[in-house]
Amino acid sequence: MIQPDICDGCGDCEEACARLHGTSRITVREIDDSHYPIVCQQCEDAPCVMICPTEAMTNEVSPEKCIGCGLCMMVCPFGAISMHDRKAHKCNQCPDKDTPACVTACSKRAIAKIDTERMKLKKQNEHLAKVTGLGKKKRKSTDFISVLTANARTNKVLHKEVE
Repeated sequence: MIQPDICDGCGDCEEACARLHGTSRITVREIDDSHYPIVCQQCEDAPCVMICPTEAMTNEVSPEKCIGCGLCMMVCPFGAISMHDRKAHKCNQCPDKDTPACVTACSKRAIAKIDTERMKLKKQNEHLAKVTGLGKKKRKSTDFISVLTANARTNKVLHKEVE
């Protein structure tokens, strides 16, 4: 998850990525005094995977298969693929680490790795609590007299309109 309103463009994430992988797989762009860290979004139907003639593209780039044609870079809707030493490079979210290098390096915490399954479960629980009324204090209970009073007012209005 990227929070451009927090990012100050320091480049610590780029440096940490470059130290780990030899070249940075994250790029920070500045637009109108705001900084945007660009990383691979791991698209479900990734255009880079579909266009790669050598099947070098998956969640990662297979350097032994990559021929450096640059087609993946051209079709990436986020501009998250770069070429270095005639090979494509993109963020793989550091699968061998608990926390990606860019997340660890970001002192502003503008970059975070989110557990989407946990987030989905939390949202589902919030929704169920809202629907069932379990998550919040119960509203004023509707007692028998309140129902009768409301019913009487409704009937009064309806009979007035009929007359």
